[in-house]
Amino acid sequence: MSSFTITIDGRPVEVNPGQTVLQAARELGLDIPTLCYLEKCGPLNSCLVCLVRINGRMVPSCGTRAEPGMVVESESETVHAARRTALELLFSDHVGDCLSPCNLLCPLLMNIPVMIRQIETGQLKAAAATVRQALPLAAVLGRLCHHPCEKGCRRGAHDDPAAIREMERFVADEDLQSETPYRLPCKPPTGRRVAVVGAGPAGLSAAYFLVRDGHAVEVFDRHEHPGGTLHGCVARGELPREALEGEVARLRDLGIRFHGSSELGRDITLDRLAGQFAAVVLTVGSTAINEAEGLGVRLVEAGIKADPNTCRTELPNVFAAGAAVKPIKQIVRAMSEGRMVAECVSQFLAGRDVRRSDKPFSSLMGRLDPGELKTFLQTSSLGPRVSPCAACAAGLSRRDAAGEASRCLHCDCRSSGNCVLQHYGQVYGADAGRFRSKRRGYEQQLQPGGVVFEPGKCILCGICVKLTEQAREPLGLTFIGRGFDVRIGTPLDRSIDEGLQKVAEEVVHHCPTGALCFAKDGAEHLPHGTECGR
Repeated sequence: MSSFTITIDGRPVEVNPGQTVLQAARELGLDIPTLCYLEKCGPLNSCLVCLVRINGRMVPSCGTRAEPGMVVESESETVHAARRTALELLFSDHVGDCLSPCNLLCPLLMNIPVMIRQIETGQLKAAAATVRQALPLAAVLGRLCHHPCEKGCRRGAHDDPAAIREMERFVADEDLQSETPYRLPCKPPTGRRVAVVGAGPAGLSAAYFLVRDGHAVEVFDRHEHPGGTLHGCVARGELPREALEGEVARLRDLGIRFHGSSELGRDITLDRLAGQFAAVVLTVGSTAINEAEGLGVRLVEAGIKADPNTCRTELPNVFAAGAAVKPIKQIVRAMSEGRMVAECVSQFLAGRDVRRSDKPFSSLMGRLDPGELKTFLQTSSLGPRVSPCAACAAGLSRRDAAGEASRCLHCDCRSSGNCVLQHYGQVYGADAGRFRSKRRGYEQQLQPGGVVFEPGKCILCGICVKLTEQAREPLGLTFIGRGFDVRIGTPLDRSIDEGLQKVAEEVVHHCPTGALCFAKDGAEHLPHGTECGR
């Protein structure tokens, strides 16, 4: 039989005999989610997140053969709702956090567990990359951040939370003092110019993220030197001047141009800036009513009127953020607002819909019981919290930083950012708690060969079973038990490690949820955006 045509979402696609609907959809570039499908294993039909509708019936696309004249519905809301429900059912029995509490509580969403692992293993260049890609003015935040991340640290339930802010400061200071400091990558130049008015924490953060998006950025401020309210911290002895100046120098190195002693309404006008630049960002701090009225923007409750979802003012290419819009006390939150407005401006300049980004998706495990806390403690140092001398200016030493890093419980998921289940949970807006009642207990099985198995994250997709069968493992992995009690294990009550003598690396690589991982080779070593090899 020769090739034939089927229709998916109104688009014709030519397929060969024996091909599945999933394969045909991929020919059209459609991203149908799959968790239990790996081409070399064939369809396993266990997760049901690849559903499509054919003739009014929902069927798994990975196991449905294409037939001549078939009409398939893939991207309708009805199909998406079915896929979302399938994902939520998988999350109903999922035991583990996609993102650790410290990561979720960081307003700038820095991957704190990855930084800590890098410090612990002496990978200080990699740690600098992790810190600097997330934090503008990292050495400043390492001293002045109110560290909400530490309030969520689970180690605090045992003794004291990890000294996260001090470790951030350590990494930032090491980088500032290095002869070869980490240089942030920037996207190719867009040819678009952006003016930022106000060189305080929000404005410097906005400039930092805008220049990394490839825009030419110029910052205007009424004071001679950038920093805004940070200069008050210098004057009070809370922030060394060299730390602030070093971070501003890094911004200059990125190509940001600063114009001091340039007051809006006196030395420069908003009309002029809006005419000369593709976009203008107002981060002028707490603006007095009379001042703002002179700028040509509307005020609401003593702040510039800006859409909270887009940061846009009523002027076509003018945005506003930070304390210019609403009161903000914490420096890290002001910088978070700078990041948000930069995202909105980049969307505007690219001609896309403008809206603040959604919060990252995360399944939440919640509070640990004493037994679960003990499970996490078995892989961390039991030593007390290491803090630098409060009376001296020095931060943590390399030895102390590594020691403090070893106290981390590593309660994040090793596959976070590379987990297929997490990725599609975000894409489909899944509610991880929709069908969840009381969760089962957390388990972590540490294998002698370095494999870690977390049964609560296993969705019984069957990929590991199939791969060990194909490799003719002496023992391999199999399904044990029946019904709701079925689990993955090794025959004869042997360890997972013994069942993975030949294909441990391949099985770990293709596990869609990170239930099987290597203890010393987590998601921090995988290229960003890879999804378990798929």
